Amino acid sequence: MLEDKDRIFTNLYGLHDFRLAGARQRGDWDNTKKLLEMGRDGIIEEVKSSGLRGRGGAGFPAGLKWSFMPKETDGRPAYLVVNADESEPGTCKDREIMRHDPHKLLEGCLLAGFAMGAYAAYIYIRGEFFNEAVALQEAVDEAYDAGLIGKNACGSGYDFDIYVHRGAGAYICGEETALLESLEGKKGQPRLKPPFPAAAGVWGCPTTVNNVETIAVVPTILRRSASWFSSFGRENNTGTKVFCISGHVEKPCVVEDSMSIPLRELIETHAGGVRGGWDNLKAVIPGGSSMPLVPKSVCDTLLMDFDALTEAQSALGTAAIIVMDQSTDIIKAIARIAYFYKHESCGQCTPCREGSGWMWRVLERMARGDADVEEIDMLWDVTKQIEGHTICAFGDAAAWPVQGLLRHFREEIEHRLLQSKGVGAQAAE
Repeated sequence: MLEDKDRIFTNLYGLHDFRLAGARQRGDWDNTKKLLEMGRDGIIEEVKSSGLRGRGGAGFPAGLKWSFMPKETDGRPAYLVVNADESEPGTCKDREIMRHDPHKLLEGCLLAGFAMGAYAAYIYIRGEFFNEAVALQEAVDEAYDAGLIGKNACGSGYDFDIYVHRGAGAYICGEETALLESLEGKKGQPRLKPPFPAAAGVWGCPTTVNNVETIAVVPTILRRSASWFSSFGRENNTGTKVFCISGHVEKPCVVEDSMSIPLRELIETHAGGVRGGWDNLKAVIPGGSSMPLVPKSVCDTLLMDFDALTEAQSALGTAAIIVMDQSTDIIKAIARIAYFYKHESCGQCTPCREGSGWMWRVLERMARGDADVEEIDMLWDVTKQIEGHTICAFGDAAAWPVQGLLRHFREEIEHRLLQSKGVGAQAAE
């Protein structure tokens, strides 16, 4: 369990002042000019050696991503875009950072933007996050007034602007290229890659898109050193991480702890345990609703990091842990998730546009017991026809929850379908 002295987000629960005075008391904006004097390459190397991987879902190494930005300008300005859309069901970590610790994010924007030679940062925030956007804009105004950003930011001779841009609540705008399209005032639809944003991003200029948490931890890494950050977690899964725990637990919460912490320890230490005790656990979605669920038998020994969850045929994603106890109708729960993805598909790719609705309709029938056992294999085949066959990862996000259900709870589906057709439980077994 992480000690308080090692927590990066020291105001995660809003117990202290989120404004500049309070942020400075907690160590933010402390001699930022000295950190900028590390130079572009120095900052990127420190972030690389810290092992920081993207906290938005994909887990791509942050320092490596920044290094893709052109070293020499060809006349086009470069941009940092912060993905604050956070539309993944079950996920509420970035909103707490923006509401209670916004200056960490702003200082991170300056340092990351400087490291990649960016001219400005755009924070694309989810439209429904009204209070968060207000707090963030207030923090931006304070930072300008104090000379921390804008012309000659922190007295470094470097000019850097930060803009808060409010979205309109489309899940697909959490995908980085759809976010860029929306930022340009167009319909939020993913772009074909290549070209990647580092070559041609927003307004055709070199751009890096990073998640809120990824950017917000950068100042602390530079202050406390890469070796400090990489001392938490396992190799290739380093650092601290903000987890969201919801569902059938005694105390749903958002908490920062070490990467690679056992799932059971995380739930029992911070969320008061599973409702009705650990043995009442049925399944857990470990990284937001788009990740495949894992049954209790896997949860007993599961570590919460990128590699351990990949081995368990799931993924860390946004680290939003959704706990389901034995009272859960697991088929209905996944059908509800499938409805969300059907509703949020941008409709650009046929497999996703047609397949997400088809999966939802079949799952609804399965939940009622109004389907044939043969349709289970057909449903699996359709998920495989969607996964990996779309422009962006939305198709995967729609298919994976269904795959998790079929992988681990196939017998429960078969039992329901056979029972509803009047076949006895003995025959089902």
